[in-house]
Amino acid sequence: MTRRHLIVALALFPMACAQAAPLGRDDITWLARLGFGADSQMLETYQREGREAFLEEQLQGRDTSLPPAIDAFVSSLTITKTPVQELALQFRDAQQVIRAMPDGPAQVQARKDQRQRGQVLEQETQATIMLREIYGRDQLREQLTWFWLNHFSVFGDKARVRLFVGDYADRVIRPHALGKFRDLVMASLTSPAMLDYLDNSKNAKGHVNENYARELMELHTLGVDGGYTQADVQQMALVLTGVGVKLDDTARKLPPKLLPYYRYENLFEFNPARHDFSDKVLMGRPIKGSGFDEIEHAVTQLTRTPACAKFITRKIAVYFAGDNPPPALLNRMAETFLRTDGDIAQVMRTLFTAPELSAMPPVKFKDPNRFIVSAMRLTLDGKPVVNPMPMLRWAQQMAQPTFGRLTPDGWSLDGGAWSSSGQLSRRFEIARAIGSGAPQLFAPEPLPGDKTPPPRLPPPDLKNSPLVAATLMPWLSESTKAALAQAKSPVEWNTFVLSSPEFNQR
Repeated sequence: MTRRHLIVALALFPMACAQAAPLGRDDITWLARLGFGADSQMLETYQREGREAFLEEQLQGRDTSLPPAIDAFVSSLTITKTPVQELALQFRDAQQVIRAMPDGPAQVQARKDQRQRGQVLEQETQATIMLREIYGRDQLREQLTWFWLNHFSVFGDKARVRLFVGDYADRVIRPHALGKFRDLVMASLTSPAMLDYLDNSKNAKGHVNENYARELMELHTLGVDGGYTQADVQQMALVLTGVGVKLDDTARKLPPKLLPYYRYENLFEFNPARHDFSDKVLMGRPIKGSGFDEIEHAVTQLTRTPACAKFITRKIAVYFAGDNPPPALLNRMAETFLRTDGDIAQVMRTLFTAPELSAMPPVKFKDPNRFIVSAMRLTLDGKPVVNPMPMLRWAQQMAQPTFGRLTPDGWSLDGGAWSSSGQLSRRFEIARAIGSGAPQLFAPEPLPGDKTPPPRLPPPDLKNSPLVAATLMPWLSESTKAALAQAKSPVEWNTFVLSSPEFNQR
């Protein structure tokens, strides 16, 4: 970045909101909150159907189609073609071979190759998630998928977790993103990714591990001020004893009296021989020792509390609406959550039909993932990429890769967390890469050591783009217009508009 570029970027940053135009600005802002930014297809559908019908379609979340080229790419990936059970067995068998090898360079290389295979699976999952965000028509479902992956965050680089993240995104989170919150919690609770990440596979009678129980209450359902005590965490941990991961479906040898309690599905195992069958008391309510039924009882209890309703709906509002949502809107969303037994689609309907939402200006600063995805939706406008790896590297450079959060609290939803000078500098560089046409997106990933540059492509003509004209140009501030007037090339114009406060806020 040149000194002049950095000066222009920092000059663009102050978040002076443009004056809202009647209807048009409200519609564009509404769409930008519901999805990852409009493309031409989304605009056309919205204009044809109207807001009410468009919202209803998004709440149904039934259109999972992708452009043919993107669908073919996703379908070709190992993470898509190979069931998670098969991946787990391949990993187990490879580990057994490695352990049997004598110490030395060959064993070191074998371990390195094993880690590399896991990294590829994780990258394939990251790519699939981002491609669905860019090209998926169900924008609300895709945005909620990212939100819930962040809420029920797992760290891909821990032990075996990267083997399970594809299954976690596609079987656990995405299908439940618009369903009942209790079902989403149960899906997460029975997923190998979550159980391995938060160590519940180590949680057994006489060797209790409280890690997952604590995060289940503090981060997943009730919030830090949810009214529970350390004693409740301990009781929840006892409820979760015996819940773990088993890489194959070979039968457990159990006493006949325990066999009816055993459960196994998709690598999830409830082993009654490791479960504490004593009666428990969770937040003042008794739970009779009864095996897996205790877990369902406890999760139902947690997800039906007012504390859970307030915690979850406030987090949704902060992400979708702004860092300081109006109290009246929060109250109605929490009421909807309680009245509908945690129906996420109904909570989203309450949010996206709220008059307060239209009254809120687009001032929330985009997090890195949203910046990358919205920039790609604007510049590509449906054009398929060949190689998604550059986008994953951009997310890494901006310190927000999916499954990259070490701690279980997920990435910050506060817009201010992503507006440091270092973040702005990196954002400007990535805006320049996108504004130049990002030719590396349209060429296969080079092999290690290959220094051949990708073919040169013309930059996107954002200055004359009908999509840019419809979604951005009418609401640019005078300072942004002045900065654009200084652009000396199409690439520079594209860079400045993607770095503008109007594009970077929603």
